[in-house]
Amino acid sequence: MPSHDRVKVAILGASGYSGIEAVRILAGHPFIEMGLLTSEHYAGREVVDVYRHMAGLDLPPFEELRTDLIRGRVEVVISCLPERVGAPILAELISAGIKAIDVSADFRLKDPAVYRQTYGADHPAPALLNQAVYGLSEFHRRELREARLVANPGCYPTGALLGILPLIRRDLVDPSSIVIDAKSGTTGARRQAAIEQLFAEVNENLRAYKVGNHRHTPEMEQEIGFALGREVAVMFVPHMLPVTRGILSSIFMRPRAGTTEQDVRAAFEASFAKSRFVRLLKPGETPELKNVRATNFCEIAFVLDRRTQTLCVLTAIDNLGKGAAGQAVQNLNLMLGYDEAAGLLSPAPVP
Repeated sequence: MPSHDRVKVAILGASGYSGIEAVRILAGHPFIEMGLLTSEHYAGREVVDVYRHMAGLDLPPFEELRTDLIRGRVEVVISCLPERVGAPILAELISAGIKAIDVSADFRLKDPAVYRQTYGADHPAPALLNQAVYGLSEFHRRELREARLVANPGCYPTGALLGILPLIRRDLVDPSSIVIDAKSGTTGARRQAAIEQLFAEVNENLRAYKVGNHRHTPEMEQEIGFALGREVAVMFVPHMLPVTRGILSSIFMRPRAGTTEQDVRAAFEASFAKSRFVRLLKPGETPELKNVRATNFCEIAFVLDRRTQTLCVLTAIDNLGKGAAGQAVQNLNLMLGYDEAAGLLSPAPVP
């Protein structure tokens, strides 16, 4: 397709893990042209000089991040910038008529007081909070088609909410009983130098961290609360896996009296009947990271344990795919009126 038929998109913070994953996905998108890539550390360099695996692709070089260099060159931006860095930039670009998808947490929380409590600073662009559409694609398709600003969900919330919201909406579980045990690959912590990210610290190890005070907890509680129509508290225990990418979540809930396996399966089937990226597994199958690696897919399975009266829902996603860049492209497709699966249907590289 000639370039003038394609929508031009900028990726801000394109040299980070989620940014370069967005570049990889969009390089094969049938309707998108990457008009601009920014990088704080690599401005002026070719992408292939930093990421050799991108050799052979026709990509623009990394540029410095300046709004005057973005305006007039692209129609949409995907921002992979850190919290509080990207928000004022996006506010300026949106006022200039450019649509935006923010992969950071800046626009996920609707209450600026909760944002302040969670991130330790006032929100840098509070006027945009009510405009932002929460980009959990499977549950907000209609709003996303009209959105000017999309708040891409966090990776942990994506894996958890896809397993919880169908059950909450049908009142099949007690919301006060929700416990989320999730395990993530190391790329969930961004591309940065940190002692806890060193090979010797991660390899042959498994550890929980930020138990009870992880920054994604308010996001999950907000979205479950919206589905309920009231506030709710959940227990979230994240762990770091000695793998590069992927999130496996085990979600424990108390089922309502009379809830059956058929009820649970019907809730998931109804919620995801039109969802090409959610795979509800057969009884006896369980999700595996290898089956969603480098994809935008989510695998879901469940076990209703009568002995303990516990419903366990299991989900697997790629934290850089469905948990970040993949979902951003899915949301981009919805915003632009394309098939939401455009550019996203490549299977996982197994083994």
